[in-house]
Amino acid sequence: MEEENEVKEIPKVGDFKFKAGNQYWRVRVSPGRAREYTPEQLAEGANEYFEFIEQNPFREQDFRGKDANEVKINRMRPMTIEGLCNALEITTHTFFNYEKIDAYFHITKRIRQIIEAQQFEGAASGFLNANIIARKLGLGDKSELTHNLGATFERELLD
Repeated sequence: MEEENEVKEIPKVGDFKFKAGNQYWRVRVSPGRAREYTPEQLAEGANEYFEFIEQNPFREQDFRGKDANEVKINRMRPMTIEGLCNALEITTHTFFNYEKIDAYFHITKRIRQIIEAQQFEGAASGFLNANIIARKLGLGDKSELTHNLGATFERELLD
């Protein structure tokens, strides 16, 4: 006699009607979609992105001297989570989801640390726009203004 829980055949696409006693969920091998990268592949992809950033600075065209000779100046290219995700062909949402998974925690934390250090060091040394990087890293100056609106006012009535 066949077991009650055994799936007899894989249903065809469009044949997923919720009939009483269906067990289509047993057809699924994994609990969700397969991940794009293993932690090791994510680390390797991040290293490739970091190397690309270092080897491909922005090139600024400038003119110098009395004859206005054209010169090309290398400018620091900032690393970003968005740029990494574009290079890996994943969304930032996917990267943020990886951060929540124990197996990926160490590598995603390390990736963030490298990117934030490069941004901060570039801004601190004047190679990157400090205002933009400070906002990106959440380092803006905050001024707090408080008002006490609970003060009482007395008013004299004149007759």
